[in-house]
Amino acid sequence: MSDRILVLVESNTSGTGRLFVRRARASGLRPVLLTENASRYHWGDDEPDVVAARTDDLDDVVRACANLAGDLAGVGTSSEYYVGIAAAAAGRFGLPGADPAAVEVTRDKERQRERLHAAGVQVPRFAGISGVDEAAAAVDRLGTPVVVKPVSGSGSRGVRLCGTAEEAVRYAGKLLGERVDERGRPLPQRILLEQYVPGTEFSVELFGGVPVGLTRKHLGAPPSFVETGHDFPATLSPPDEDALRDAAQRAVLRLGLSFGPAHVELRLGPDGPVLIEVNPRLAGGWIPRLVQEATGLDLVLETVRGFAGLAPRLSQDVAPRPSSIRFLIPDAEGELVAVHGVEDAAAILGVVEVQIYREPGALLARNGDFRDRIGHVVAQSGAAAEAALHKLTPEIRKEP
Repeated sequence: MSDRILVLVESNTSGTGRLFVRRARASGLRPVLLTENASRYHWGDDEPDVVAARTDDLDDVVRACANLAGDLAGVGTSSEYYVGIAAAAAGRFGLPGADPAAVEVTRDKERQRERLHAAGVQVPRFAGISGVDEAAAAVDRLGTPVVVKPVSGSGSRGVRLCGTAEEAVRYAGKLLGERVDERGRPLPQRILLEQYVPGTEFSVELFGGVPVGLTRKHLGAPPSFVETGHDFPATLSPPDEDALRDAAQRAVLRLGLSFGPAHVELRLGPDGPVLIEVNPRLAGGWIPRLVQEATGLDLVLETVRGFAGLAPRLSQDVAPRPSSIRFLIPDAEGELVAVHGVEDAAAILGVVEVQIYREPGALLARNGDFRDRIGHVVAQSGAAAEAALHKLTPEIRKEP
């Protein structure tokens, strides 16, 4: 067992967390998970060493790291919620990491908007509010339809398109009434209203402030913004590709995000790229898997190496090949009995992987965010992924 330790402050729960553990071991590191609730995670054969810690408390995270037996090589995380505290802990030990102040600003979508707008980056018109009585005036300024969202969070959780002022005010009240997130952590009592930007959505994946590729994002029907699939690399005209890359790179540099991965979401509107948000982490939705399938570049591995102070290796082995993912999202709630057609889906030419996340007996609910996904198909083209997805049929027993 290696004496060089990579501490992971909590983990995401959608699959990439397990990859962080695997890549740490492949890099000669011993992964150690700091967590308040080990039962949240299901590691299978990938389980890391686990140490209990109050992971919202920087001093306790630092104490837990200092008490480990071995050489502390790095501190990081695969979870959006703990990027800031992991970076701050790394800084306490003089280890590589993002600027904690830059992460703090970026994770607050209102402060991020203010910083980017002041720097001349094109963002939607927006208004931050902390009371329902402010919502109507904000909608008057922004017009409808309007997007209402939390100032923090990920996975499209809590994001909704509202077509009227009345709907926006009502939904703003609902969001402001929520006190904790899905991990039981206190929510800021402030939300964001922003102008709806029509157009196709893309993301730019960056590492160390340098773009490594563009992703075409597919979204479900309004009013939610559930991501139903991705294509990498995105097919664009050279001028549009250059404009998206430039906007994303300017944004991360203005925010001070020069370390490790960043995931920047944009809409290509009638007046060019409009930046929707910057995330100081790897992309979710299995986009790193698509990047690896398409180019050979393993962004999870390079992120782990970066946490441990190893130089990134961002050269791409081959000209990009198409890689796509489509998510299985049932249109009904209830108890999952089975998912039929998995073998037929896997047999379609060009399909790389079919994965079902939920076991029979799981209770399915419509949340309007990433939690609605119960499986995915990865393929060598969007057409193959969609053909395979159509073979999958969830059988759901509706609750009486």
